[in-house]
Amino acid sequence: MARVSLDTDTTRRLRDGMAQGVLSFPLTSFHEDGSLDPDGLRTHVAAQVATGPGAVFPACGTGEFFSLDEDEYRQVVSIAVEETDGRVPVVAGVGYGWAQATRFARIAEEAGADALLVLPHYLVAAPQDGLVAQLERIAARTRLPLIAYQRGQVAFTAESLQRIARIPNVIGLKDGHSDLDRLQRLTLAAPEDFLFFNGAATAEIQARAYAAVGVPAYSSAVHAFAPEIANAFFAALQGGEHGTVDKLLRDFYVPLVELRDRVPGYAVSLVKAAARLRGRPVGPVRAPLTDPSAGDLGDLRTLLVTGLDLVGAAL
Repeated sequence: MARVSLDTDTTRRLRDGMAQGVLSFPLTSFHEDGSLDPDGLRTHVAAQVATGPGAVFPACGTGEFFSLDEDEYRQVVSIAVEETDGRVPVVAGVGYGWAQATRFARIAEEAGADALLVLPHYLVAAPQDGLVAQLERIAARTRLPLIAYQRGQVAFTAESLQRIARIPNVIGLKDGHSDLDRLQRLTLAAPEDFLFFNGAATAEIQARAYAAVGVPAYSSAVHAFAPEIANAFFAALQGGEHGTVDKLLRDFYVPLVELRDRVPGYAVSLVKAAARLRGRPVGPVRAPLTDPSAGDLGDLRTLLVTGLDLVGAAL
């Protein structure tokens, strides 16, 4: 397959979107019995797009990709494509081993996605040659541009970054390790137009540090339940309003991280619970995740009210 230029329409749209707003990772809506709720998802995605994100990433970590079967995945990506209606790029998550990732990639391509985020492979640690080969095999089997996601057991060296950047349709890297020394080496080793994304958990906490090493774009889980807060933080960061940034970090984001760290899986569960507190039709999480306890839900509500009040919004 011929190399896809980094100057593709999708890459340009992503770059433009990254400069204008946070990246939205919609939640996947489920009914109380755990079945997919297409109508709730449609409402949620439409509301997310209306708040002006730089791009929409359905069926990724926040969207519980790991719990979706292939039919559900097709519905999730199709709904995201339909509701964005070309206004922003749609980047669908794919993952597991390269063979299964290719099946998801084919579905996403058929559904009309613009690009793919390659989530960390399943379970095993792997050497650098294997990490590169994983992307090579997926890239050879789809026409869509790919963004690699390093997190967990996936961490590229600078030499490997140069290798994946030569794969025909790999256009970027999302980082979830927050190792700024390594990340700086990667940005320096990459082609000039290669895209980089801050994918740290609650990315706003480290947004300034990431920007300092050349990675200003970030995904925002908060955007899924409080776009008013996420957009206010982004605007303050872009505008150099450090007092506002510090206040939002001190009074909302840092307490949110402390609450998130109480229970494994709360990085998704709290986001969904916060969305439900605001009347969003996203439903519960699927096992093995669990919904927050009554006590944690009360603390979340108090924190959410505080955060919204900081930006002049209400629950």
